Amino acid sequence: MIGASICLLINLVFFEKSTAETSLKRLVILGDSLTAGYGIAKADAYPALLEARLNANSTAWSVANGGRSGDTTKNGLARLRWLMKKPADVLMIALGGNDGLRGLSSEEMRQNLKAMIDLARKTKPDIQIILAGMQMPDNMGANYVKAFQAVFTELAQEEKLAFVPFLLDGVAGEDALNQDDRIHPNEDGHKKMAVTVWKVLEPLLSKGE
Repeated sequence: MIGASICLLINLVFFEKSTAETSLKRLVILGDSLTAGYGIAKADAYPALLEARLNANSTAWSVANGGRSGDTTKNGLARLRWLMKKPADVLMIALGGNDGLRGLSSEEMRQNLKAMIDLARKTKPDIQIILAGMQMPDNMGANYVKAFQAVFTELAQEEKLAFVPFLLDGVAGEDALNQDDRIHPNEDGHKKMAVTVWKVLEPLLSKGE
């Protein structure tokens, strides 16, 4: 009898845990070092700050930090297939910065981003998608900078995506918000990024309720 009671208790605990996990809505943020929180604690990176903000309003969200340093859109597409094995309600794509810094083809970047969008929608047709744009410094050349930025703007319009025009808005170039490398945001920079994303994320969630 004691053994049976213990088994029953274990099963109940497992059931309650599984039910709680499946009831959580899931936000996946696919990105590079900016999302991963390079140089700071992961708990201080903007995905974790967004999760805290979501759960201050609702206790039904988990945020998966799918950031990996050095990733291009090509790397991200390969990883998204794995990340989407667990269904997501919202996907935020925050890739492209490394494509630009390496001078990779903006057309290939467009194709990779479009493939991510198509894959996410095939996996879950009603998924909400946020595209986060990036910008390149002027020394990359005027034509490249213009073509690079246009990829994000045009895709957001064509695919009817929620759009963050520039993930590093108000952070890029600000010494007080960046680490010594002047590329990666510090803790205060990530707080600013979280606010920038929240302005787009919050109305998107309201629309989906």
